[in-house]
Amino acid sequence: MDEDIDTRKINNSFLRDHNYATEADIISTVEFNHTGELLATGDKGGRVVVFQREQESKNQPHRRGEYNVYSTFQSHEPEFDYLKSLEIEEKINKIRWLPQQNAAYYLLSTNDKTVKLWKISERDKRPEGYNLKDDDGRIRDPTTITALRVPVLRPMDLMVEAAPRRIFSNGHTYHINSISVNSDYETYMSTDDLRINLWNLEITNRSFNIVDIKPANMEELTEVITAAEFHPNHCNTFVYSSSKGSIRLCDMRASALCDNHSKFFEEPEDPNNRSFFSEIISSISDVKFSHSGRYLMTRDYLTVKVWDLNMESKPLETYLVHDYLRSKLCSLYENDCIFDKFECVWNGSDSVIMTGSYNNFFRMFDRNTKRDVTLEASRENSKPRAVLKPRKVCVGGKRRKDEISVDSLDFSKKILHTAWHPNENIIAVAATNNLYIFQDKVN
Repeated sequence: MDEDIDTRKINNSFLRDHNYATEADIISTVEFNHTGELLATGDKGGRVVVFQREQESKNQPHRRGEYNVYSTFQSHEPEFDYLKSLEIEEKINKIRWLPQQNAAYYLLSTNDKTVKLWKISERDKRPEGYNLKDDDGRIRDPTTITALRVPVLRPMDLMVEAAPRRIFSNGHTYHINSISVNSDYETYMSTDDLRINLWNLEITNRSFNIVDIKPANMEELTEVITAAEFHPNHCNTFVYSSSKGSIRLCDMRASALCDNHSKFFEEPEDPNNRSFFSEIISSISDVKFSHSGRYLMTRDYLTVKVWDLNMESKPLETYLVHDYLRSKLCSLYENDCIFDKFECVWNGSDSVIMTGSYNNFFRMFDRNTKRDVTLEASRENSKPRAVLKPRKVCVGGKRRKDEISVDSLDFSKKILHTAWHPNENIIAVAATNNLYIFQDKVN
């Protein structure tokens, strides 16, 4: 994000055919692993697609590897809760990678009710020459075995297998909205509207409830939990956000049940801006710790805010994502778009933040130079190596040639899910059923 911030080149994009796109193809989460070599997407049909970055080729050393499909598997199936007569969707709400410990990769995926731990491993050899079995797998007659054979490993075509290692179910009464792996890599938490549970990655039949905001009388319910995340370095600290626009930082060393927060972040509302929609648009849809652990980023409907953990009174920085929609809140309420949950991400050095908007626009804010840019992820400019041009939205008055009027924005095209490579300037943007991967211009 230096001077040529706007000349992001497209690396490649994973486009499904629009004519055959169904509701199940809509991407519902995007996540790079810790090295950035793998990128996982989950969709509404319960599928997980993992992309792997190609190694750099010797012939074209300047061409960094592209992402190609590595493994596709069905993570969740639709279920039915007979006690409550409720259908449980298969839609993948979140994916979180575990750090790689050996040759296999591990990831957690969740739908509304069940978290699963998946192991993704490669096989390129198969054993042959069993003593008690034929090569076809049939059991041999023991009386015909006269000699001992030493089994050998023969090479075979590479197979990538995904297998569920653990299934964490029955932990939530309400819908799970986020999961977060602890920095001790032994535990993780899962969050629903009213409770947060702490799990051990090895134990599936028991979890510990660490936050419970359910009132004794549900008619007194005034807020719900919208997202939660562990601190990147301190395994005892986590944060959760609420539909009332507040963020609570909790310390698990203080007590087993973290109903009392140790820090409370909230920006008091300006009485002059008060309106019917104030409470809806102040609801926080995403919260993310910076990689350094010093800052918090929150996304509400119109803004992204950066908070310093040492300053609870007000945010350090506030970025307007699409302030031109303030006059359109009434129609956005009528078409339910006002309830859209946009995510936000940091770049690897915590200097730039990115979040999505409507019309397939996504926004980037450079925290040092205070410059920002609006870019568009669309099929028209998805030719490989195409350069993205900054877009501008015109609010009133005369519209310039390259500007788009706020009245002609397409609210059905929205970028809710984005991810940023942990070390490099490579971003993944999910636009409905298409995944776009952009990278900085390679000179």
